[in-house]
Amino acid sequence: MKSYIVAGVRSGPFLRSMAFFMSVLVLFIPQFVLAKHGGITRKYKFEVKMQSVTRLCRTKSIVTVNGQFPGPKIIVREGNRVEVTVTNHVKYNVTLHWHGVRQLRSGWADGPAYVTQCPIQTGQSYVYNFTITGQRGTLFWHAHISWLRVTLYGPIIILPKQGSSYPFPQPYKEVPIIFGEWWKADTETIIKQALQTGAAPNISDAFTINGLPGPLYNCSTQDTFKLKVKPGKTYLLRLINAALNDELFFSIANHSLTVVDADAAYVKPFSTETLLITPGQTTNVLLKTKTDNTNARFLMAARPYSTGPATFDDTTTAAVLEYEHSSSSNTSNSSPPFKPTLPQFNDTTFAANFAKKLRSLASSKFPANVPKNVDRHFFFTVGIGLSPCSQNNSCQGPNNTMLSASINNISFVQPTTAMLQAYFFGANGVFTTDFPGNPPFKFNYTGNPPSNMFVNSGTKAMVLSYNTSVELVMQDTSILAAESHPLHLHGFNFFVVGQGFGNYDPNQDPAGFNLVDPPERNTVGVPAGGWVAVRFLANNPGVWFMHCHLEVHTSWGLKMAWVVMDGPGKNEKLPPPPADLPKC
Repeated sequence: MKSYIVAGVRSGPFLRSMAFFMSVLVLFIPQFVLAKHGGITRKYKFEVKMQSVTRLCRTKSIVTVNGQFPGPKIIVREGNRVEVTVTNHVKYNVTLHWHGVRQLRSGWADGPAYVTQCPIQTGQSYVYNFTITGQRGTLFWHAHISWLRVTLYGPIIILPKQGSSYPFPQPYKEVPIIFGEWWKADTETIIKQALQTGAAPNISDAFTINGLPGPLYNCSTQDTFKLKVKPGKTYLLRLINAALNDELFFSIANHSLTVVDADAAYVKPFSTETLLITPGQTTNVLLKTKTDNTNARFLMAARPYSTGPATFDDTTTAAVLEYEHSSSSNTSNSSPPFKPTLPQFNDTTFAANFAKKLRSLASSKFPANVPKNVDRHFFFTVGIGLSPCSQNNSCQGPNNTMLSASINNISFVQPTTAMLQAYFFGANGVFTTDFPGNPPFKFNYTGNPPSNMFVNSGTKAMVLSYNTSVELVMQDTSILAAESHPLHLHGFNFFVVGQGFGNYDPNQDPAGFNLVDPPERNTVGVPAGGWVAVRFLANNPGVWFMHCHLEVHTSWGLKMAWVVMDGPGKNEKLPPPPADLPKC
């Protein structure tokens, strides 16, 4: 198991900088090209193949990239172009999504199946081609079809532009920490069965850190990620939640963390003992190690934050933080490691307070360009509902129904042709443009549910003119139960200008919006029994997916799409698709 340690980037004289730059290329980049315009194109080859992996004393064959689990790192600098050639050697259709990458005018490379592309079929290849623009920090890539992202994921590390430095103390080393979720059984079988019966899918058996469950699980003492650190040093931990269905609390015993970046956007630094990270979110934290040459060991632990009524994987994954010692010191230590104290699984107060601590850096170099004037206001309810049993025999949802999920009571139906292709070429019958901007009827969203809990279904999108400034309020509902929903928007970052509990009040709540330094994100948790308000500028033409990043809710239909039309300028239009775009 690779340790995923990346050397820090240090500023200095020109020759020293160039020497480091070339060493990064040699050590970490499989292939790079100096483009004619002077920029750099990083080229990767991803071979999607099966690999036997043993966890929890059970071996199974999983889908991987290049036989690695987690998958290979992509390391770039802000401004670099990236080309990833993906070849599919497995029986499943595959797409890859570059989560959080803005994809400015490169929507053909975004990756969600049947939204921006048809999947890569067995034996076929596709080249994802995009440029990293105005982003620096940590993102990640993952499969974006069915539940394949359970093992198909890896980090995207975006270093500052050459010659630029971090707006915080230079770390001694950088370490990606990727949280995952593990099932002993085959997850494609699990979700297929759940969608057929209408019941909730089986929960996971373990969580993982860098692909390893850790010592708190049976049969997993040897399957533990170990981070060896030196005393008195500052480490940058690049945290990524790639778990399928669970938000996670994270803490390191007897150590404090300083949050400096979220979703590849700098934030005002703040210290915390514990943080919350939803699926789809990334968080960069500084860890300053103790100055004394301690012989103790410390657990780095994560466990779920869960708010709904359903059962969940109430287990804890852990890695071990160890201090390196000089050769003359006594390094043997048989005592158990110190354990952190994590919040209770349903600590919504902690979740809300942690979210409020996040503020954009909002400096002259890294401004927070929050839309001050709003062209279009939208109010979306998000939550779980029911669908009628679609089979002659019984279903396993409540009262012989099927569990479903929706936005504004529309449960999204996945098309069989990619929406972006249909939009670009003017094909009819793939989707409609009548997604509702408000719920079909008003009710007490966080109170007693309406008598009719059934959702409507359709493949619907909301159309926006180029450069429209959007304010979107997302309201949780308690139709089956109040539950937190991490909503992810493709193709854009948005500013989280407000959040609260209960029903959103359009007359009172906007007065409390933060329009000065709100956090800039691509994934935000809609509070359980509450609401969140975001703003973004629709300046990226294409078709852009928005969905809950709890994969079970996405499978049930908690998703929709935005269509952003071309602008008048030459650089405000979506280019034609690449020649190798997969066909359905």
